[in-house]
Amino acid sequence: MCTIVFAIGQSRHFPLVVAANRDEFFHRPTAAMDWWQADTGQNILAGRDLESGGTWLAVSQEGMVAAVTNVREGSAEAGRCSRGELPLKALSQPCQNLKEMLGSEAGRYSGFNLISLSTSGGWYYSNRDAHPGRQIFKGIYGLSNHLLQTPWPKLLRLRNNIGRHIDQAGTDSSELHNQLAPLLQDTTPAPDNQLPDTGVGIETERFLSSLFIAGDHYGTRATTIVTVSEQGEIRVTEQSWGPNARKQEQRQFCWQR
Repeated sequence: MCTIVFAIGQSRHFPLVVAANRDEFFHRPTAAMDWWQADTGQNILAGRDLESGGTWLAVSQEGMVAAVTNVREGSAEAGRCSRGELPLKALSQPCQNLKEMLGSEAGRYSGFNLISLSTSGGWYYSNRDAHPGRQIFKGIYGLSNHLLQTPWPKLLRLRNNIGRHIDQAGTDSSELHNQLAPLLQDTTPAPDNQLPDTGVGIETERFLSSLFIAGDHYGTRATTIVTVSEQGEIRVTEQSWGPNARKQEQRQFCWQR
């Protein structure tokens, strides 16, 4: 499970802002965010899933961002391929080519949402969307484990809060990262009457309804913020978390494209 809010063209100083939480089982082997060469030959900045390969969020040297979330389904069948390869494909090939590949084999992957973002726009594809493959234009968007802009309470709250900070942002990217990070640590659960019914049962719906999930075996494992400035500065901050919200390593990267 993951939550992502991203803003395109909402600040004259930062035309692209991405803020995300990655939720996963703590026993799943993972390498922290770093530079590595994908099978596509492209150098990317990303964490690595050491169990199935690939990643959940990747940043290119040019400042493009691609990320994937799963679609929460109570009785989903496993796909033949790992969804973690999708962000790598999104950064290495044209959207139309990827759309054709994804449309040709519906059962290749379990349910997913894929976004590919730049400072000028983006692209969204879900194999659970009735009309998959949409261009994304200027705006602020929320994505979790259903379709883009599904109004889950945690998404609405985060999108509104991040929007206010972006509106007021100055030119200091480090300051903006410091302002956004606490917003991603919100543990407020949704009221029962606002919970979705995704087939996992009421107790699990409650547990997953907060933006930041603090659990023994499953929870938020990484908080990631990416900004691309109008001058071409790319800044990435990732905070890793252990069980029960135990703070672990923080990594920061900053370069000029």
